[in-house]
Parts: sequence; C-alpha cells; structure tokens
Amino acid sequence: MKAIRIHAHGGPEVMRWEEVELPPPALGEARIRHAAIAVNFSDINQRRGGFYSAEPAPMPLILGNEAAGLVESVGPGVTQVAPGDRVAYVGVNAAFYQQTGAYAEARNMPAARLVPIPLGISDGQAAAMMVKGLTASLIVNRVYRPKPGDAVLIHAAASGVGLILAQWASHLGATVIGTVGSPDKARIAAAYGCEYTILYREDDFVAAVRGIAPKGVHAVLDGVGKDTFMTSLDCLRPFGIIVNYGNASGHVPPLDILDLSKKGALSVSRPGLSHYLKEPGALHTAAAELFSLAADGTLKIEIGRTYPLRDAAQAHRDVEGRMLAGSIVLIP
Repeated sequence: MKAIRIHAHGGPEVMRWEEVELPPPALGEARIRHAAIAVNFSDINQRRGGFYSAEPAPMPLILGNEAAGLVESVGPGVTQVAPGDRVAYVGVNAAFYQQTGAYAEARNMPAARLVPIPLGISDGQAAAMMVKGLTASLIVNRVYRPKPGDAVLIHAAASGVGLILAQWASHLGATVIGTVGSPDKARIAAAYGCEYTILYREDDFVAAVRGIAPKGVHAVLDGVGKDTFMTSLDCLRPFGIIVNYGNASGHVPPLDILDLSKKGALSVSRPGLSHYLKEPGALHTAAAELFSLAADGTLKIEIGRTYPLRDAAQAHRDVEGRMLAGSIVLIP
C-alpha cells in the first residue's frame, strides 16, 4: 500500500509518498480500507517534532490520527465488526496522538477502537467529526455547557472545532461571538451559529467583545493558544471561564493564578481529549451523540477542502497558512 511517511521532523517537505508493507490483522485487529482521512493540527505538531511526549517518535513515521472507511478483513478473536462494515476511529488508544498511522491507504486497527458509521453520515463527515467533534463534546459535556442567555466567545470560529462549537453553543441557547481571520471565514462562521464575528487581524477583539457584551462573556473557548489566551482574560465577566483546548499558535505562557482573582474570580480549564476517551464507553457514547446531532441537522460538518492523500504536504502548508475554513480531508 501507499502511505505518507516522515523520516525526520521538519516542515511539510519531510512528508514522503512511499510504498509500505501492511501485515495481516493480528489478534483483536481489523483491517480498514480508508475512504477519508482527516487532517488535524496535532498532525502538524507531530510532524514538527511533537509536544505531547518527551519520548522521540520512532522513524519512519506515518502521520495521522483519524479516518473512516470499510472493514476489509478481521484478525482472530474479532467480534465487534465484520468485513463490509463502515467504521471510523480516532487513535489506537485513548492517547489518540500516539501510534499514529492514518495517512495511508489502509491500516490495521484494534477492533475495540472502531465506531460504526450510521446511514446518512458520509465517510468524509465521519472522519472529520472524530477528533474535532469529540473535542467539542468534551468541552460541552465535561467542562462548560452553554446555557440560554450565556455569551460565548469562540476563537478561530471558522476552524473545524470552532464551527462545531459555535453550532452546539447556539443550539443550547447561547449568543455566540466568533473571531475569524478573513471576511470569507466570517461568512462561514455566521452561517454556522455565530451571531457576531470579529476580524481579529483588523480589530481589537477585546474592545469588540466588550461592545457586544459590556459585562463580558460567560466563557471563552480557545483553540489558538499563545496569541489569544492572555488577552482573552479581559473579555470575561466575573466568574467567567476560559477553556483552552488547542495550541495552534504555540503554548499558552505561564499564568499567575492571582491574576484570575484580580480580573474577577475567573476559572481556567485545559482539558485533554485523551482523558475523556479513557472513560469506559466514552468513545462510543460520545460518537453516537455526535452522529445523531449531525444526522438531525443540529451540527453541520463543514469540509473546507479535500486533497488526494499523496498531496498531504500541500494540505499541511495550507492549514499552517490559515488559508482554509472547516475540516480538511485527505482522500486515498
């Protein structure tokens, strides 16, 4: 089979389209013929050198954490799935960013990590919904659940996670304010639940937020990190919460917790998807909820662009250049 591998960390130029041997599925495994593979910023971080673990990644390394496709064959002891089933997955274990390997035409996966895809959900939607949708589910179901009347600021509102969060928060009755990087992204965010959009490259987003919500917002949902986190504290009302779930611009700098008291008894949360996925049954329960919300139209999964798998390096360049909105999907 063909796969995208790296032999050293670096820029998109280290990604190579190579022939790889795939052994038969082992005990408890199923072979998945990929139909759609989602691109996440964690893939880019892994390519650059990673930040989740101090352990060096084994080389050569196939990138990628999530995909959807068809079960081709199963190994001994597999009863959860059968050949012909449509399935999706996110990672080999709860720490989804470990043991990567989705940027390939096919892959052997532990059958217990496979989620059935219901009718009405496309392979592209299913792949794009796993990391991004489960991250949104983690926030809404474990960290901060928007309520009617809440004002919520979502950074990078036109990103894959941002669009899901905007729709979900709007569905729950919140007023959603989104920061975006361009007028085109503002139009997309507005169509997906943002009542207000702010062009953060042109406007002071703190002043703009205070103009919309003079008392401040109840919550800030931040997947950007370094460039937005500290300034966002000034957008919160007393007893508000900021949830950082991503590091697209780099790590959040150290925070003096006394500043939280001075700014109004604020709360900070930095959830990790791996902890959510460790909960017994969480993966299948959360995925079933996401598929249901997508099937009934509550959540629309925006696929901003698809690329042939062999062009994954260009997809990475475009993501890093912040050229795209929604989810990015590779097609083998």
